Amino acid sequence: MSNIIIDVITKTILETVYLTAVIIVIGFILGVLRNNSLKNLQRRFGSKSLMITGFIGVPIHELSHGLIALLFGHKITEIKLFQKPDANGTMGYVKHSYRKNNLYHEIGNFFIGIAPMFGGTISIIALMRFSIPTSYFKLIKILEDGLKFRELNKEVFYNILLSYKSFLENIFLIENFKNPYFYLFLFLSICIASHISLSKADVKGASKGLGVIFLLLLILNAIGFSNLISEVTIIKYNILITSILILAVILSLIIYVISIILLKLKI
Repeated sequence: MSNIIIDVITKTILETVYLTAVIIVIGFILGVLRNNSLKNLQRRFGSKSLMITGFIGVPIHELSHGLIALLFGHKITEIKLFQKPDANGTMGYVKHSYRKNNLYHEIGNFFIGIAPMFGGTISIIALMRFSIPTSYFKLIKILEDGLKFRELNKEVFYNILLSYKSFLENIFLIENFKNPYFYLFLFLSICIASHISLSKADVKGASKGLGVIFLLLLILNAIGFSNLISEVTIIKYNILITSILILAVILSLIIYVISIILLKLKI
């Protein structure tokens, strides 16, 4: 009996990791890049740099929270899309209420918390569609190819990275520099990606939902419903999530490099 319990708990832990680990790890990386980038920009240009990037990035961040909150049946009680940083550095917020005895509402906390990572990335992809469509279609091809893999290993991850190397080269083609919309895309992408990471409040909210997701999986495994989702489906889910969020990491890394260059140039 004890072995069965241990097996169920172990399986649940692994499934929770498979479903959320990529998001958590990339969220941490985005947070580190964002904090250091903004620190460099503030040292170079002062607090006004936050307002310039925040004017575009913060509303998208907060709207992402709000949209997913509504999707999971939460009631939005107050929303502030953009403001000057307060004493805690807050530039926007979404306050929402929900029924604590509602499983769907509780699980929603996780997705509400991580929403800006996806809302920001999807916004950048949409911008790409209208400003540099060739790069957009190459990205879509990468995402489609990723869904053809049936296992997740070093070789698959390496192939995804190679695809993104080619994708980056495609973004910075000579022809794009002759396109005025390309510069608009770069500016807006920098603004959005500068505010794509999660705040402490976001992480705290997401952690509530994470615990409920674990308990739900534990119950499903305990009653024998663990095979409802196939291993291949989970693998494809992870590849898709990784492929989408790698774009956010790449853009955040570019912003970090730009912030270092601007800090060193002292123009």
